[in-house]
Amino acid sequence: MGVVLNIENGKREPASIKDLIDLTAADMGRVNELILSKAGSDVEMIPEVANHLISSGGKRLRPMLTLAAAQMFGYAGEGHVKLATSVEFMHTATLLHDDVVDESGMRRGKKTARMIWGNQASVLVGDFLLGQAFRMMVDVGSLEALDILSSAASIIAEGEVMQLAAAKNLETTEDEHFAVIKAKTAALFSAAAEVGPVIAQATRNDRAALRSYGMNLGLAFQLIDDALDYGGTSKDLGKNVGDDFREGKVTLPVILAYRRGTKAERTFWKRAIEDNVTDDAGLEKAIGLMTRHGAIADTIGRARHFGE
Repeated sequence: MGVVLNIENGKREPASIKDLIDLTAADMGRVNELILSKAGSDVEMIPEVANHLISSGGKRLRPMLTLAAAQMFGYAGEGHVKLATSVEFMHTATLLHDDVVDESGMRRGKKTARMIWGNQASVLVGDFLLGQAFRMMVDVGSLEALDILSSAASIIAEGEVMQLAAAKNLETTEDEHFAVIKAKTAALFSAAAEVGPVIAQATRNDRAALRSYGMNLGLAFQLIDDALDYGGTSKDLGKNVGDDFREGKVTLPVILAYRRGTKAERTFWKRAIEDNVTDDAGLEKAIGLMTRHGAIADTIGRARHFGE
């Protein structure tokens, strides 16, 4: 498909996103209609909460991957639209849940749903969207696609729990961090890319190739996100710069800066991350230390490795 991350410019937007948008434009119009339809409910709060996040932007890269992958192998049915919508609902549900777990106040430049309707509503509407996603998967009638996406849902949850268990642990290794982001982020990219050739009845080798492609794209995407939290802008992120720092998240830039730091610098990191001393002055110092030790640049370098 030729979708690669614009890593040279330190952005997580796919360099060829316009080509992907053009390729999937007609089908994405149908996906967007189905999103609005399936987010509806007689329970008034459900569409209010769901549409708050759904309408707030985002490239919808994951469903576009599903559509493009199905087209690549000549699929001519209707199931790819429902699967793409399912993928987007799974992603939206994880965002609603993540914002509760992370106590986030901003998402895509707007207040998070939890800040407006509360944590309970965010969790429950996320659950509703997951239910709708699985109903659409069943409608498609592909047991293999259902297996791939349901497995991804379990893996994503495992990744979130892994991240929770490792919270504020500055001794987290790169391998441990990659295991987390592979589960919580890359698994859905991988599944989104794989179900396209599955419903198109492509060969096992083709399915494996798309699965691997999606996994690598997801890893690169998350690493760029980690780097942008310290080296980007709120416009790039769709959230406040430094949110990961304020939430005490041990991402790859932190892991590298801590590992390479002096004793005094490690003391700073322990105070900031473990003791939650994460004010603006601390963020400025953190960015300075990361720059000194090449942590942001090396995170982007690792993203480049997966994106090539």
